[in-house]
Amino acid sequence: MTDLAVPPQRAFDVLASVFGHSSFRGEQGAVVAHLVDGRDALVLMPTGAGKSLCYQLPALLREGLTIVVSPLIALMQDQVAALRERGVAAGALNSSLSWDEVRSVSQALDRGELKLLYLAPERLMKADVLDRLARQKVGLIAIDEAHCVSQWGHDFRPEYLQLGELAARFPGVPRVALTATADPETRRDIIERLGLQQAGEFVTSFDRPNIVYRIVDKDEAQRQLLAFIEERHRGEAGIVYRATRDKVEQTTEFLRQHGIDAWAYHAGREAGDRSQVQQRFLAEPGQVIVATIAFGMGIDKPDVRFVAHLDLPRSIEGYYQETGRAGRDGQPAEAWMAYGLADVVQQRHLIDASPADAAFKRHAMARLDAMLALCETTDCRRIRLLGYFGEAYRTAEAGEEGCGACDNCLDPPQTWDATEAVRKLLSAIYRCEQASGFPFGGGHVIDVLRGQSTEKVRRFGHDRLSVFGIGADESVTQWRSVLRQLTIAGLVTTDASRYNALQLTDAARPVLRGEQPMRLRRAVEGGRRKSRSAVSGRGRARAAGGAAGGGAGGGSGAARGGGDGAGAEETALDTVAMAQYERLRNWRTGIARERQVPPYVVFHDATLKAIAREAPRTLDDLAAIPGVGPRKLADLGDSVLAVISDATPA
Repeated sequence: MTDLAVPPQRAFDVLASVFGHSSFRGEQGAVVAHLVDGRDALVLMPTGAGKSLCYQLPALLREGLTIVVSPLIALMQDQVAALRERGVAAGALNSSLSWDEVRSVSQALDRGELKLLYLAPERLMKADVLDRLARQKVGLIAIDEAHCVSQWGHDFRPEYLQLGELAARFPGVPRVALTATADPETRRDIIERLGLQQAGEFVTSFDRPNIVYRIVDKDEAQRQLLAFIEERHRGEAGIVYRATRDKVEQTTEFLRQHGIDAWAYHAGREAGDRSQVQQRFLAEPGQVIVATIAFGMGIDKPDVRFVAHLDLPRSIEGYYQETGRAGRDGQPAEAWMAYGLADVVQQRHLIDASPADAAFKRHAMARLDAMLALCETTDCRRIRLLGYFGEAYRTAEAGEEGCGACDNCLDPPQTWDATEAVRKLLSAIYRCEQASGFPFGGGHVIDVLRGQSTEKVRRFGHDRLSVFGIGADESVTQWRSVLRQLTIAGLVTTDASRYNALQLTDAARPVLRGEQPMRLRRAVEGGRRKSRSAVSGRGRARAAGGAAGGGAGGGSGAARGGGDGAGAEETALDTVAMAQYERLRNWRTGIARERQVPPYVVFHDATLKAIAREAPRTLDDLAAIPGVGPRKLADLGDSVLAVISDATPA
């Protein structure tokens, strides 16, 4: 843009001197130029793509204070700590601060010393806070996690609705709304509620190429999770999401009994306990957090190697947001989920029982159906996931279909002509109800199908039905899979008020009459398909190098482009470099403890790997490594070289 108020070169100078990057990534440069020029913007970028740089850099280029609206204390603390490490005058006002800390930040604000101030929306919109800010020269307002303003978003927060008043409160001040997850309908809602009709829209790809997506049939979910961690991620950081507090506690205890360093996090725990768990997760390697969805939003930990779900998310937006917490550093990571019929029944019941109006329930059910379609699809999950956000996935290689980095691409699922099996199951549901005058649950119907003469089957005389034993050739796992797919397809409903009793819908009639064929996904016994590798072929190339340079947010970044995380290294470390890397990590741990910040705020793993590989001998050599800006060089350069030289043969 030729009419920028600040010359573009200044933006590059600050990018290098403060954030340690030599170039922007994707749309970052365009967004920065747009905001520096004083115009509103709506920014949609996936986690790790560099949303925070889009307002942090303009904050340093524009005159006055930048107000950052942030929904969670963890996000504020993380980003403020990282900015201060870079020499940026940043502060936050939230309920976690002591009175002395609040007074210190408030005094710095009154003296005009802050460049960025982080606030929760409910605190920002208090009359006394607004009056105080009105006395400042405000240069920019950033509204992070902007999907929270939309009633159709996956994390609607009523307090965000007041933020539409900011345009009138601070006329002429540019505003930027940022989010990693918003379908077209949610985007429209954000624009309407925040008054951003004239804003420039910047929408980047939603693809996270370094994440491998896997969804398995649920069968002893906790043991499946344990096998997943032990086989693929032992000793690595991860997040496990559970739907309730009790499930969080149960799964945490189960993992700890089996030697996994797991910790529970949910709103029912004391605030001090939650804070300790969070700080341990940020500061120590290899921690596994088992949590409700309250955990993770705004947690800028770059080296989370996996995110697991043992309960079905309510929507693709929620699933995408939560899985996006893996692999922020651009290194290979996995999103793993175990899913079963009970998840479908529970989520539909929650929607039906909600006090919300009919329109909201329709939208919630549509979002759930999209999530279920992602779970049951037999084609590429990445194509389905991106398609939900209106993005067409295109492979780099002509003639290739699919991403090569999801379970369906790595190990294509089997499908089968299930028409006769479906008719047997539908008939069994009908005959059991007809014989007894009331419907039965899935477990009982499957026992009848498989010819299991249980006490309950005999008590109701269902062992004398014509359908008794006609499905003995299929396993319990297979019948559960068929029932789940029929429930999703709308041929069968469950009545939660009657112990999830099954009933047929009108859609089942043509199948029962033999007029409609049914082709279904075949279940895998034990919930696991044979896997050739975590990532193979083209998928490995995508996961290893497809995500270089994330956002510049809380982390120090080491990508060639501006990012939270550094890009994946192009070559593996040899034995000497790996030993050097471990020494650097130990040194970093000491620095982090001394300064009471997470290790990645000092340097990202990828930066340390680059240092270990290059073995710089001088400060000039060290300065050439991405992620080592002038401030880091002046602050830590000599210490880094000392670690290198102590271990490098003369």
